[in-house]
Amino acid sequence: LAGTRIICDRKFLLECKNSPAARTPPCCPPQTPGVTSLAQSSLAKLEELKERNESEEAVPGEQHRDTGR
Repeated sequence: LAGTRIICDRKFLLECKNSPAARTPPCCPPQTPGVTSLAQSSLAKLEELKERNESEEAVPGEQHRDTGR
C-alpha cells in the first residue's frame, strides 16, 4: 500500500474549526461557469424568464400561449 496517512487528534481538529482562516471565504476564488458562478446560458435564460414574468404581470387579463409546441 502506497501513500501517506495523516493522523490528527480531536483537539487539533476542533481548534481548526474556530480558526479565523476557516471563517472567511477565499478572497479570489476561480470563476467556473455553472459551479462558482452562473453559466452564461443560465444568465440569458434567467433574463428571458424575468422578462416573460414581467410581461405576464403587466397584462393580467390575457392568457399566456406557449408557441414552442
